[in-house]
Amino acid sequence: MKTALTTATILSWFNIIFWGLIGAFAVIASLAAFNLPVLASAVLLSSVPLNSYAALKLQASIRNPKLPLSHQTPVGIRFVGFMALFFGMMWISKGVVLFKNGSETQAAINEQLGQVSKLFQQFPSFAEFKNIREPDIAHLSGIFSLILGLCVVVNVVLNLRLLRWYYLVRKSDVS
Repeated sequence: MKTALTTATILSWFNIIFWGLIGAFAVIASLAAFNLPVLASAVLLSSVPLNSYAALKLQASIRNPKLPLSHQTPVGIRFVGFMALFFGMMWISKGVVLFKNGSETQAAINEQLGQVSKLFQQFPSFAEFKNIREPDIAHLSGIFSLILGLCVVVNVVLNLRLLRWYYLVRKSDVS
């Protein structure tokens, strides 16, 4: 159980920092552009750091049994955890599709960006990106998305198991 607790702590901190920054930037960008669909996505994205924060409270209560667990923390781990689980599964599926269909994805992106090629010709600093093989970028993006999704999913599953273990230990201590 100690390994699960350590892994959950590391993943929780990673998810709070990474997804919290991404969510904060998304909220700022959506408010600056007054783009409400992006704001809604940013609010849904906030489920990952919120779940990780509740998980850190649970882990602190597991490490120090004298710290009481708030009655809202299990709800946060369960309800917000399932939202974060859905979000992580979306990132995993996106990563699999990008990795599996890298060349087709890159061809579609190039077709859409064909009109922007004049902009790239104006800036010589973008010339060095032409040497990178295009399917490699899509494959690397797929691997990155897959890893990020796995971090979220593994963290949520570990937190749900730790919550169950916490209640089982607490129930056996009371009995």
